[in-house]
Amino acid sequence: MKTLPLLLILFLSALTLNAQDITGDWHGVLKVQGIQLRLVFHIQDEGEGYTATMDSPDQGAKGIPVTSTSFESSVLKIGMPNLGVVYEGTLNAAGTITGDFNQYGQIMPLELSREVVQKETVLRPQEPVKPYPYYTEEVTFTNEKANIELAGTLSLPLEEGVFPVVVLISGSGPQNRDEELLGHRPFLVLADYLTRNGIAVLRYDDRGTALSTGNFESATSEDFAEDVEAAVAYLRTRTEIDKNNIGLIGHSEGGMIAPMVASRDKDIAFIVLMAGVGIPGDELLLLQQRAVGKISGLSESMLTDVETANRTVFAMIKESTDLTQLSSDLTQYLKEHPGPSKPPGVDVDTYAQLRVDQLLNPWWLHFIRYDPAGTLGEVVCPVLAINGEKDVQVPPKENLTAIQEALERGGNTEVTTKELPKLNHLFQESTTGSPAEYGQISQTLAPEALDTMLLWIQKQAGS
Repeated sequence: MKTLPLLLILFLSALTLNAQDITGDWHGVLKVQGIQLRLVFHIQDEGEGYTATMDSPDQGAKGIPVTSTSFESSVLKIGMPNLGVVYEGTLNAAGTITGDFNQYGQIMPLELSREVVQKETVLRPQEPVKPYPYYTEEVTFTNEKANIELAGTLSLPLEEGVFPVVVLISGSGPQNRDEELLGHRPFLVLADYLTRNGIAVLRYDDRGTALSTGNFESATSEDFAEDVEAAVAYLRTRTEIDKNNIGLIGHSEGGMIAPMVASRDKDIAFIVLMAGVGIPGDELLLLQQRAVGKISGLSESMLTDVETANRTVFAMIKESTDLTQLSSDLTQYLKEHPGPSKPPGVDVDTYAQLRVDQLLNPWWLHFIRYDPAGTLGEVVCPVLAINGEKDVQVPPKENLTAIQEALERGGNTEVTTKELPKLNHLFQESTTGSPAEYGQISQTLAPEALDTMLLWIQKQAGS
């Protein structure tokens, strides 16, 4: 049998690769600090080019927009400047794509294939199993000011009587009533633990999330505080609730929202701040970016450059009173000073526009400008503030100190702060505190965190 010349074989192979349909789902696994993170790119052919989205299943993220997607000469290029990501890989004869995933200069090999990457299921042993030894009811209540209906679950001890109650307030981003993320449902675990121990719990889907109506994207922390107030008003209509013992538990951003509500409603009996914010929003973001970047392996010089650029941007936002002018100023600055946050291969105009769109979102504007100290100074009820020692998202020492000082300046003497050893931002027992660990840890909430909250709440409620 006559064989084809080598050059012809290579030519035909190249034609086959270039003709291959690149559309559809491509699966891969990133290895970050010993942790495996699955990624899925969904690529579509739009006739004159390609569009794509990305999922990160192990981080609970789906449909992340991809800014640029191209496939030429067997090379796939994907750009996501808002995340500092550029991927470039080559389609080979085996039908896989081999390349590098570059995020803010940190380069990691990433091979993509059509085959779904299966990952070993991590058990969540703390999640309760029905039937529960307490009563649960699906409820709805209305935030009349915003004209939205919020849906949630009220859990009550089975015995007769009236009970102290807490409203659970979720962290940043759209969360359902269980604050579900990365396969964990911390609010389900917390509600179960408290209700088994005589404390009623109301948890609900954030506005615009799951069964709640409203627009999440246009809301700020102040809007979310109004939702909490609607939840409290609803609880005051329930005969099973001790009206003198309504408290709030807020996690992360929720720990910033709880004082907003308590400062205005002096009948709130107590609040618990889980990784609550005590310093101005811009300062928190700078600390967070440095801590997360450091643990992710970014160099000291890059961390410094990113911090310098962001400090300037945040200052512009805090000083501005004209959004139109601010948009123009930010765009010009980011074009002239793209800094290390701009991924390679992404033009400065695209990068600047994406960054400005993010920064001018109502939530970001409010958060960057917000200083919680004034609000904390108006809280008169007992406060428990807890943080994990390894929290890199809300660093414990700076925030716990600021919370305590602000409360005491306002005359509040019933303040308890506690830094819990080895716990991360989600209050899991962790090795490094890195967000990459969250989904890999089987524990949802450390027993020490649960016990600390329960004993303190029982003391406040006289239980």
